[in-house]
Amino acid sequence: MAVAKIAITIDEGILSEVDRLVRQRVFPNRSRAIQEAVGEKVRRLAANRLARECAKLDPKDEQAMAEEGMSGEGASWPEY
Repeated sequence: MAVAKIAITIDEGILSEVDRLVRQRVFPNRSRAIQEAVGEKVRRLAANRLARECAKLDPKDEQAMAEEGMSGEGASWPEY
């Protein structure tokens, strides 16, 4: 996995909590703690985006399209 080194500015209170977690051996070092936190946040934002996009769908329209798409498919499917 390729990695890049960056510099960040962080609230002293949060940094104290990160250091506490490192001392308790929850994380091996500050970098790993911050890397995992950022990764988790990015995944959560991606999941929330999917949920927001799905919420835009109209269930009646989706069902109508699904039923329309299935109306003639049975005759055209190949036999296995």
